[in-house]
Amino acid sequence: MSSSVPPTPTTAASARPHFTPLVCIVDFHHARGPEVEKWFGAEPEGFDPAVEYDWGLLPFMALSDGAHALTEDFSYFTLLKPAEDGGAGTSLFGISCTRQMDASLLLNRPAEVTRSTVQKAVVVIADSPQYFGMLRERLSVVTKAWFAQREFTDVEILKRFQESLADEKERGLMSEDEDRDQYLGLSLRELVREFKWQTLVLLKCCLLQPKMLFFGTRCERLCLTQFSLVSLIPGLLRNLQDSAGPELNNYEQNLQQPTSLRTSDRNSLLAYMGLPLQIFPKGSLFGPYTPLQQLDILADFGTKSYIVGSTNSLLLQQKDRYSDILINLDEGTINITSTSLKAALQLSTPDRRWIDFITQNVNDTWDEANPGRPKTMGYVGSEEFIRVQFEEYLLSLISSVKYHNHLAKHANNPRMLLPYIEGDPSTDFGSDFVEAWSKTENYRIWNSHTDSHLFDIVEPKHPCAGGLTIEDVQRRITQQVQDMHWDEKLAQGKEALGRNLAAGKEKASNIFNKLYADMEAMREAQRKKAEEARIEQEKAASQQQAENRGGSPDSTASKTTQNSQAAAQSVGSKAGAFVNSWATWAGEKRRKAWGGGSSTPPTPTTVSPPESSNGGGGGWTSGWVKNKNRQSQMSTRSTTSVDGMLEKETKTEARNPTYSRLPEEKQPLAAAGNRGSVAGSSISGESLFDSPVATRQSRPLSQESVILEDQEPGGIDGVVSSSVSEEKKSGPMNGNGPLVVKVAKDEGSDDEGIQEAQKTPLPSRVAADEAAKAQSAWER
Repeated sequence: MSSSVPPTPTTAASARPHFTPLVCIVDFHHARGPEVEKWFGAEPEGFDPAVEYDWGLLPFMALSDGAHALTEDFSYFTLLKPAEDGGAGTSLFGISCTRQMDASLLLNRPAEVTRSTVQKAVVVIADSPQYFGMLRERLSVVTKAWFAQREFTDVEILKRFQESLADEKERGLMSEDEDRDQYLGLSLRELVREFKWQTLVLLKCCLLQPKMLFFGTRCERLCLTQFSLVSLIPGLLRNLQDSAGPELNNYEQNLQQPTSLRTSDRNSLLAYMGLPLQIFPKGSLFGPYTPLQQLDILADFGTKSYIVGSTNSLLLQQKDRYSDILINLDEGTINITSTSLKAALQLSTPDRRWIDFITQNVNDTWDEANPGRPKTMGYVGSEEFIRVQFEEYLLSLISSVKYHNHLAKHANNPRMLLPYIEGDPSTDFGSDFVEAWSKTENYRIWNSHTDSHLFDIVEPKHPCAGGLTIEDVQRRITQQVQDMHWDEKLAQGKEALGRNLAAGKEKASNIFNKLYADMEAMREAQRKKAEEARIEQEKAASQQQAENRGGSPDSTASKTTQNSQAAAQSVGSKAGAFVNSWATWAGEKRRKAWGGGSSTPPTPTTVSPPESSNGGGGGWTSGWVKNKNRQSQMSTRSTTSVDGMLEKETKTEARNPTYSRLPEEKQPLAAAGNRGSVAGSSISGESLFDSPVATRQSRPLSQESVILEDQEPGGIDGVVSSSVSEEKKSGPMNGNGPLVVKVAKDEGSDDEGIQEAQKTPLPSRVAADEAAKAQSAWER
């Protein structure tokens, strides 16, 4: 390498003609529209550059659409200066500051001011946009001071402002830092934070030279975004002399290929590598603000590519005609209408990894109070950090493409390949992109004016080369979540859900409380209603009983007692009738036994106790005593059963087999008869012998009515044994054994044997009473 300073490509910076900055006033006339009111710095006196250079669209560029809605706004635009005096045409750049004020505040209101507001713009025209960053602040102060005078006829301040600019230009103060990058535009930190990974998409799109259309309602933001994007290509802001018209081609005509390199000099390195890439060659146009009156230039056949901006929404309706890619700054969207362009702008995995790394550093160091500077006050994430990263990316791209061409040229000669480079490194930048870029004008200019072995200077490798890793996936997912603002949406949704749940819970609680209160009220009403109905029914029943019985409800208990006594008397009458019928039958048998029909009954002589009745003391006396004892038992047992069953009449079939299966407490009064049944009823506590004799006739007890022997004694009457001569389980009448009564019949009787009736054991007191009553009856 040579130690001397190598020659650099000859650019317009050295061949640029001398141009003195101009200042003019653009006024909005109520009838004629925007027009140039006055020029400062134009020589000779009375010279009108707008007329001489055919700048008829200058007033429309200076007063942008929508500027009336803002107190202050800035517009950036390009002007074509045609060739004169044998010189080539070039591009000029303008910046305007637009302000407005109430017409009533003017100290001297001219007659042509017919509207309520006055709108004017102060415009500065220079030969390079490098100084616009500094010039913007000075222009804003001068314009504000001029409006503060409230007298627009006094333009002394604007005249002095133009003279100061011309003096700086004459002394070289504006050109001494010409080789340095004086960056203009939106802060790169803001650009990366707004577009994120799409920032790299926009840069690669610029290299492909399509028709790019930017739209936004804020003119200054619209223009600065385009300047920021252009400034990512190192050295391009100093070489925009061909950007004002598609017919300009001064850059390529004056460009020479460098033959040497000084690596310690950054500008020398960039020039040797072929930077800047001229994205505005012949057939291209750059218009940061382009009014609708300039659309005919965009639609011209000679205009192949451009980067323009507009604040008029009418251009959106014809976006397919005027753009291959539309960037809507108000909505933050990028719409690629060209299919081939969309495929070429797909980022590869290394590309995405690289831009995600920059985006993450910007987000980590973001400061809302000062967006242009990291909150850590460090280098990482700063403006210079971002520019260095993009510069490294472009140098790697250039070197990789040169090596790609080298591989294609020496595919059959492995010795010509670099041993430390595997495969084709240009694929990391996207094969479709490299192929599309190789067809552009800026690629042709670069490739024809650079050395074929640039990969020997800069390593042909992507800054983030390598396959897809888990970190890439995690970073991409995180970035997508941030892009969609899921965390904010989820937080808002969670808050709204919490409010809705609380409101719903309160409503549900109120509904259930009201429902429970209504149910309780209804239940209480039903209870009161039922209580009232019950009381009414009781009153009605009491009144009805009182009416039926002829007494008051208070005499119900006494009536019940009288009814019970009447029932007992009725039962006693029935029992007496039965005993009378039995006595009649016994008398007939006695007469037959003693004399064939004698009506005088014999006097009984003995009473056989139950345990000694084995058939020895026959005759009617024994039978009569037995029958009397049986009647006494029946009366006593009927008396004991009347406590539980008042006025209950029972008719039992004598031969009913189900009788023996009935429980003892439910067996009815059973009496044997020749015809199978004896009418009976529950007997009251009155004794059989104390009851009056009823007139009812009952058939005498016969052998046919005797119940089977295997039936257990029970109920009221007990069971009559079918054996004639045998006594079962007989014993003394001590209250523990059964009471047995034997009936003896005469020999001439038709009845054979002796009827033996066995009763269930009775208590001792009842047995003693019955025996006493039987003895008393016999003695009488």
